[in-house]
Amino acid sequence: MNPNATQLVTLVRREVLRFVRRPYNTFLPPIITNALYFSVFGVILGSRIGSIAGVSYIQFVLPGLVVLGAISDSFENASFTIFHGRWNEYIQAVTTSPMSNRSMVSAYVTASALRGVITSLLIIGVGLVFTSVPVSHPGYLVAFVLVITTLFGGLGVVGGLWASDFDYLTVMNQFILRPLVFFGAVFYSLDVLPPLWRSVSLLNPMVYMVNGVRYGMIGVTEIDPNTSLAVLTGVTVVVLSIDFALFKRGYGLTE
Repeated sequence: MNPNATQLVTLVRREVLRFVRRPYNTFLPPIITNALYFSVFGVILGSRIGSIAGVSYIQFVLPGLVVLGAISDSFENASFTIFHGRWNEYIQAVTTSPMSNRSMVSAYVTASALRGVITSLLIIGVGLVFTSVPVSHPGYLVAFVLVITTLFGGLGVVGGLWASDFDYLTVMNQFILRPLVFFGAVFYSLDVLPPLWRSVSLLNPMVYMVNGVRYGMIGVTEIDPNTSLAVLTGVTVVVLSIDFALFKRGYGLTE
């Protein structure tokens, strides 16, 4: 195997083992949280709301919950592992290795995206307990989940390099990302909003992510999925380019 590939696989393996060995901290919380979401929003409120866009309410909210779990865990994994490595000064073992900056970033992002994908599957599994889970367009579903988890793995790298203490990580995840998702048409359709607020909602990038995954799962969307996927892919490339540049500069690593 090529030495660069070996180094990349080794770092990915280390990062994956880091979260796989602690399932009670990494996988159990989203299972419990989403079981509560499905119980309250899907079963209790869903029985009163009825159907939206031709599907049950619980099926309508499922894609949004998948996005919420995927982006939270992808971002958290990358930001925490990099910040923790900086904080305890063991990331130098990686940065002083023969690995290229591109390989380092790729390894952190790949492991984080994988955690996001696993979380997505777990949430879908929880959803199966409460309702059937259709997959109308599997190609779109896979594409959107991969792009979204990669994007937020890349954003997590930026967050991990920028944060000066653990509070910064909490603020970014809990007070920036999650509110954007909740106002990203997870629990409601854009059609129920007044025209002004519908237009404002279109400025929220999470709307495009939720609608993309929703299209892949239940075949319902209020935004063209091809346009959404193209834009998100472009943004992901930009974010990864920023990651490469920050690692090359040593931002947060040597300062």
